[in-house]
Amino acid sequence: MPNDTVLRVTERIIKRSADTRDAYLARMRRAAEAGPARAHLSCSGQAHAYAGAGPDQMALATKSAGNIGIITTYNDMLSAHQPFERFPEIIREAARAVGGTAQVAGGVPAMCDGVTQGTPGMELSLFSRDIIAMAAGVGLSHNTFDSAVFLGVCDKIVPGLVIAAQAFGHLPAVFLPAGPMTSGISNDEKAIVRQKFAAGEATREELMASEMAAYHGPGTCTFYGTANTNQMLMEFMGLHLPGASFVNPNTPLRDALTIAGAQRALAISHLGNSYTPVCDVLDEKAYVNGIIGLHATGGSTNLLIHLVAMARAGGIVLDWQDFSDLADVTPLLARVYPNGLADVNHFHAAGGLGYMIGQLLSGDLLHNDVKTIAGDGLERYTQDPKLKDGAVEWVAGPKETLNDKILRPVDAPFQPTGGLKRLSGSLGNAVTKVSAVKPEHHIVEAPARVFHDQEAVKDAYKKGEFSEDVVVVVRFQGPKANGMPELHSLTPILANLQARGLKVALVTDGRMSGASGKVLSAIHVCPEALDGGPISRIQDGDLIRVDAHEGRLEVLTQGALDRPEAVADLTGNEYGQGRELFATFRRTVGAADAGASSI
Repeated sequence: MPNDTVLRVTERIIKRSADTRDAYLARMRRAAEAGPARAHLSCSGQAHAYAGAGPDQMALATKSAGNIGIITTYNDMLSAHQPFERFPEIIREAARAVGGTAQVAGGVPAMCDGVTQGTPGMELSLFSRDIIAMAAGVGLSHNTFDSAVFLGVCDKIVPGLVIAAQAFGHLPAVFLPAGPMTSGISNDEKAIVRQKFAAGEATREELMASEMAAYHGPGTCTFYGTANTNQMLMEFMGLHLPGASFVNPNTPLRDALTIAGAQRALAISHLGNSYTPVCDVLDEKAYVNGIIGLHATGGSTNLLIHLVAMARAGGIVLDWQDFSDLADVTPLLARVYPNGLADVNHFHAAGGLGYMIGQLLSGDLLHNDVKTIAGDGLERYTQDPKLKDGAVEWVAGPKETLNDKILRPVDAPFQPTGGLKRLSGSLGNAVTKVSAVKPEHHIVEAPARVFHDQEAVKDAYKKGEFSEDVVVVVRFQGPKANGMPELHSLTPILANLQARGLKVALVTDGRMSGASGKVLSAIHVCPEALDGGPISRIQDGDLIRVDAHEGRLEVLTQGALDRPEAVADLTGNEYGQGRELFATFRRTVGAADAGASSI
């Protein structure tokens, strides 16, 4: 039985969500009662759907062992998704082996925030989540599938796929990861070179050599940013097979897990023996488990937006206070870069998610009484997958950490509370991630320097304008203003200022990368500047206090909020690199604390 705070927050979410959740489940039950989809298609419709299926054409027309719809993010421009090139054929063969079939239902876009950092393309990033959801919905709308598998990993991609899966919540949904690339140079070494380049102490050639040594092959980036936080969530929330998240690409175990996942998707379909639709897996308890996992691992701040949007797609209403209350009782059990020196491969080797889930269950911090694609009970996810005669066999996972510098037990954590915290005060609501911020930097009170874009911050830095303690305010970076880009390219600059002995904080209505965290940052400020939020009234020199201990975000200068709102020229955000195509999203998007969604 989870502790009192976990139970209280869960009950609060259930009560808050009662009407919307009941309406959602009623829709899913009606869809399930209609029975296997293909039976309701005309002969002509079925012929169209099966004409490209090659050797599976007759099986689709005459057999009923189940047809899997594959939604894929494959492209070979991004390392995280390149391994998916092989997956459809592996899945087809796996389905055939148990009398079923599989078809690629559709592809969805997959962009990389690492590539687009600091460029106009980053302004499309957050909205790509909603496009991914819609594109996946188009793929599944042909209504010829008994279950679905989703191939996706990175920042906006998994949240978008989860939103789509819940729109088709009467179907089972199995998420099949690609796994992280093998370890390159250490993340700490890479970060040092980045800071040196920002300070003019390293050449571009040296920077390029460092980056290429870090990002060197197929698979997800190995630091613990949003992509790997997504993989953790899929395991904590029961949509991966146990232990699947951090197995490297193109290995025998990775392929065996893909086969097992495809066959499990058929077993839990309406035609199998263990019908488990995704609407039953992703309930309020599953989302609470995901939030606990987020805190215990020191995960990405981006999930404070994505989890809210994901939950709402299933009729569940989360707010940032839920995250904050759960953080207060969740110990930090992992140190993975940027919260430590290890990468996700080291984390996995030290015991990984199976060990962590076991520890959190033993500490009464997770709901065990949940449905998962592997069966009832989260305790299944304390097991490790092993290869036996070419197939996956699950065995008991480690009971002890194999490296206590990376992974610790629940009774001896790195920190007693989670790394994410809600901030509120006269400047509005925001969030901060302090798991990588040294305790002496948890409170910053300093004069503001106000900017309307990140390039202006970089210019001021190059001119040597930051010589005293400062709170850097970067506004008009919210979802309505310009799509809420990540401002990760500011991280080396702010880290350099802090390393010089200055007190430094960032306050923004934009986002920071899931890989950032050494400088105190109040991000996702709501209301955003374009909505007339208090951040729009701040001027240079106003005294700002960011207090991660008390959870406060305040302007201390008398009369600061009595000023008129600042006005920014945002016409430059409207065109170039596809931005003109996203005007409708900017006009209709909701606030960050409501998931920043346009759908």
